[in-house]
Amino acid sequence: MDESPAETVVDPKLSVDDSPSLKSNGSQRTPEELVAKAIAPVKKEFLRSPPPRPSSSTNHQNHVVSETKVVAVKDKKSKRQLKRERRQEQKSARSICPLIAKTGDVSSCPYNDKCRFSHDLQGFKDQKPADLEGECPFMNAEGPCPYGLACRFFGTHKDGVPTETSDARKKCAEINGLKKDVQKLLWKNKMSFPKADAKLKALGLLGKAKSKMKILEVEKDDGTVPSTCHETDENGCSEVNNESDAKLDSVDVPEEDGVDGTLETDEQPPKKQKSVVYENFSSAEAKNGDVIFTEKNVGISCTQTKPEDCTDIIPPEADRSLKLHPREKKLIDFRDKLYLAPLTTVGNLPFRRVCKVLGADVTCGEMAMCTNLLQGQASEWALLRRHSSEDLFGVQICGAYPDTVARAIELIDQECTVDFIDINMGCPIDIVVDKGAGSALLTKPMRIKNIIDAASGTVDKPITVKVRTGFFEGKNRIDTLITDIGYWGTSAVTIHGRSRQQRYSKLANWDYIYQCARKAPDDLQVLGNGDVFSYLDWNMHKTECPVLATCMIARGALIKPWIFTEIKEQKHWDISSGERLTILKDFVRFGLEHWGSDTKGVETTRRFLLEWLSYTCRYIPVGLLDVVPQQLNWRPPTYMGRDDLETLMASDSAADWVRISEMLLGKVPDGFTFAPKHKSNAYDRAENG
Repeated sequence: MDESPAETVVDPKLSVDDSPSLKSNGSQRTPEELVAKAIAPVKKEFLRSPPPRPSSSTNHQNHVVSETKVVAVKDKKSKRQLKRERRQEQKSARSICPLIAKTGDVSSCPYNDKCRFSHDLQGFKDQKPADLEGECPFMNAEGPCPYGLACRFFGTHKDGVPTETSDARKKCAEINGLKKDVQKLLWKNKMSFPKADAKLKALGLLGKAKSKMKILEVEKDDGTVPSTCHETDENGCSEVNNESDAKLDSVDVPEEDGVDGTLETDEQPPKKQKSVVYENFSSAEAKNGDVIFTEKNVGISCTQTKPEDCTDIIPPEADRSLKLHPREKKLIDFRDKLYLAPLTTVGNLPFRRVCKVLGADVTCGEMAMCTNLLQGQASEWALLRRHSSEDLFGVQICGAYPDTVARAIELIDQECTVDFIDINMGCPIDIVVDKGAGSALLTKPMRIKNIIDAASGTVDKPITVKVRTGFFEGKNRIDTLITDIGYWGTSAVTIHGRSRQQRYSKLANWDYIYQCARKAPDDLQVLGNGDVFSYLDWNMHKTECPVLATCMIARGALIKPWIFTEIKEQKHWDISSGERLTILKDFVRFGLEHWGSDTKGVETTRRFLLEWLSYTCRYIPVGLLDVVPQQLNWRPPTYMGRDDLETLMASDSAADWVRISEMLLGKVPDGFTFAPKHKSNAYDRAENG
């Protein structure tokens, strides 16, 4: 993921009366003075006084609740109670059996009374919400709509109730699903990982543990996972107790390796002298006449058929360039490509499709936790799904230990079609860092080495990593590791120009990114990340550091996904509100195709749309600014747009985001509530008191 800006806090919008845009003596400040104070220089004719904040007694509370209140309600219910409520919901008339919905025939379900869902067809029709405007997103698919009667666009179905079912369009368009037989093996902890285990054993990272510790439960959207025992050796490698059927979630950091302890020295870790290995054959089965050197033997180990072949043996201390480097197996050229960063929550498949239409070249799935993938969690595997339009696609994973990462990578390589695999070593989120993953790895260079060594040696696909400048502000350390990162087997490294301690505050340190790019080996591609918000930013970074492969675009794409078009066309796009609404319509259509056109799919699409709108409201149209382009750190005053729709899109009120969603997806259901998952701004907290 590009570590999503989960804890970014933007100051509330400034009113005309309170805004620094007016000096105390009443004279207007110049645009240059406003920019110097990180205030957006909106033209005077568009400024307005902010609307009054709604009180807790207004209907606004029916749409928006504070996140703390939501959590408080959830905490009062046990997992058993929540499960019981889900079962009751499934048995209600609102949850019709999918087979019956597709065929319209009550007798079509083979499970009869044992089915988890309702078979009350008439009851479902009586309570079903009115159809939405527009056509069914599956109208052009080969075969009928897979949701049948449950589709919210059922009235547009040409043949009424379909007599056959087909998911042809969805299956054709999306890949990387988790097979049921594989999921069952993962649930039972019976999945084998021969490649990963062989590589871990060769590296000395697979063996009996020296210490034991318990895995803490990690709160997920769908509940917690029971704790189990995890074993860790001195190399930072962990091994699951195969005798236990408990599921593995996240791993605690040993006290001696924890973030709270003393940091390892900033000096480069010593390189192990590696022996020559010919990689055109398996280490277990040598071809006739081939020579194998092993790291375990002090002398030379030779497998041959002709004794005279031993005369040409090269000692281990000879030139290691004869060894096939993992990066030489396959490379991806990222140079000058527009790379959409992996973004938690908002970087979903429909959003990536929108960015592809607008010009993105490279896309990457949302960050997935290795332990959750190895448990077979369907919600985590959904993050790996790929659309057919994503011609250059990678997935991003996050793990704390070499064995966990290596096994997850082997599983992804076996079950998914991806072009590269990115390992996140920069996520600043506390729940990730506390488990020794993400940014916590920046304090453990030898752990980084072991992870990259194990990952690159397990699969042939390119392995990339994403890092930050360092863990603590002012203590950058990637420049001391950049050469080694390339040698360990990484094809590319993305550097976010902030430390973990900075999170998303202050500006990205691009001078340090340039320094690292110039210091990197020639065969290691370095990508920069941070605050790219216009084609001028892109051009500046590429001009000032020609060795930089490309720039990864994260929050800039969230706020204005047409940034890819601007970079390719080298212009500032003064996009109209109507054009922006068309982009939102595309997202809704892609969302219904991905999450479904039934009521559940519609409401899932709505929630992800609202999450995205919490970012797009920060965009200020080019025609409203005295100085262009807009910068990410600018605080917008309260302003009106050039039409009512543009004014609505500029609102920081979640109630207005809900109004936009109702324009596209119909009225929200009774009791609907929404709170931005990532607290991308402070406006709602101010509104809700």
